[in-house]
Order: sequence, then C-alpha cells, then structure tokens
Amino acid sequence: MQARLKIDDDLGHAAVDVISNLRKAEGQLSTREQKVADFVSANLEKISSMTIAEVARACDVSSPTVVRFCRTMGCDGFREFKIRLAQNLAVSLQYLDVGDRAATETGAGVLDQVIGALSASLNVVRRQLDNDKFEAAKDHIANARTVLVGGIGGGSSIVAQEASNRLFRLGIATVAVSDSYLLQMRAATLSKSDVILLISSSGEADEVLSAAEIAGGYGATTIAITKSESTLSRSVECALQIDLPEDPDIYKPTASRYAYLVIIDALAMAIAQLRSDNTAENLRRIRASLTAYHGRTGPQPLGD
Repeated sequence: MQARLKIDDDLGHAAVDVISNLRKAEGQLSTREQKVADFVSANLEKISSMTIAEVARACDVSSPTVVRFCRTMGCDGFREFKIRLAQNLAVSLQYLDVGDRAATETGAGVLDQVIGALSASLNVVRRQLDNDKFEAAKDHIANARTVLVGGIGGGSSIVAQEASNRLFRLGIATVAVSDSYLLQMRAATLSKSDVILLISSSGEADEVLSAAEIAGGYGATTIAITKSESTLSRSVECALQIDLPEDPDIYKPTASRYAYLVIIDALAMAIAQLRSDNTAENLRRIRASLTAYHGRTGPQPLGD
C-alpha cells in the first residue's frame, strides 16, 4: 500500500503528461498494473481506438486493474487516460522516435546546419516582406509618442527586448514587455499617438491578441510581426507577415527568431535614417556617456 501511495504522490491526479508518468512509475507498479503499463508503452497509438475490455484482454488482467492503472497515472479513469494520452501523442511523437536524428555532429557540421537554416530563413524574409507595409510600420513607429513592444514566450520575448534596445537609441520612448498581465495593463495606457508592436511567430497567443484589442480600442496604432493568415495578422492595422517552415530536426533551435531580428534591425535602420538629425545627436550622446564611463575611445559597438 505504501508503494502505491508513493506513486500517486509523485504523479499527482492533476498530471497531464501520461507518457512521463509511465516512465516515472516503472518498477513501482504491481505485477498486474505493470502488464498494462508494458502494453500501453508498446502500443501508444493504438490505445485511443481500444475499449477497456480489449486492453484488459490484451494484458490478461481485469477491467478494474486497467482502471486502477489509469488512476495511478493521474487520471480519473480509462476514458480520461485515453484523452490525455492522445493529447500527449499529438505533440510528442517526433520526440519519442528520433531515429537517425540522434546521430551526433560536432564542430563545422553543426555550425553549417545552423548557418544554413539562418540563410534559408533570411531568404524567406527577403521574398515575403511587403515593402508597403514595412514603410507604413516605419512611419508609425518613427512618429510615435511611445512604443510598447510585446512578446510572450522564449523567442518572441527576446525579439521584443531587442526591438526596445534598438529603438530607444533613436530617441523613441520604448518599453518591452513579456509578462502577460503587464502587457494588458500597459496596452490599456496607450492612446492615439502611441504604437503597440507585437511579436508572435504563431499569431495565436491569447495574451498578444488581447493586448492588440485593448490598445486598438484606445486608439493606438497596432503593428505586428507574425505569421500570415493568423488571427493576429487580421487583428492589427499593419502586419509584417512572414511564413517560416519549422525545421524537422528537434535538436536544432528554430531560426525564426533570426528572421524577426533582421526585420527589427531593418526597421531601426530605416527609422534612424528618417530621423537622422535626432538620431545622430542621440547616438553621439550615448557614445560620449560611455566614453566618460569606461574611458575607451576606439571603434566599438554602441553600448553592446
């Protein structure tokens, strides 16, 4: 009885990662439940189409044993277990069967893969970016009182931070936000003279969509760098749309953030040229302040 309680405590009935729970429970199950676990592990894709009686017969156990196994996995019963397993498989199969992708490469081989993906992504940007929309986004940002840049999640939040890092140097009051609650709050403070720039590779994040609606409702100009035909691209006034295919190699970081960073750099450069007098003075002040701070006067990245 104590072993069973330990398993339940470790997994928790609110757990949703059934595949992970199967692995955690290995060696701790009763003999009959282990039979069910072994069968499930060997037939992950078949379970969703099987009845509890069919699973019980295949494992040579009773239906109540199957139910007990499902509860050990953190589910209320067999029906919920099948739903949870199907949800896990929908996103997990590519990670469970890596095949030849598990082969390792080092040095130049890995570098070539990353650079190759980067080059392909940048070529996509060159082909797909709409020049008229780019010009419109540039003008809106250049003339904004303030710019709120929002991005939720790993890649998008980094791009948002870099957008803020580029724009403040040009004399544009800019703040980057990656917290979902703070993004809604900041969006509610914007008005007609402000811009919200939203970064989302999927264009479907609820927090980002909500921020666009809130800011737009108060008259702010809404701009997005996102996927075409996404909900976000249809929700903003100016959408810079890029469709980047996901790499099938699960071990290689996505190259989409590079593409988004290139768009940010292009916007920053175009805005700097448009506001050349103000930009030059701001950059001069920044360089002077840094020279006074660290004493170096030779060529170097500006504040990087």
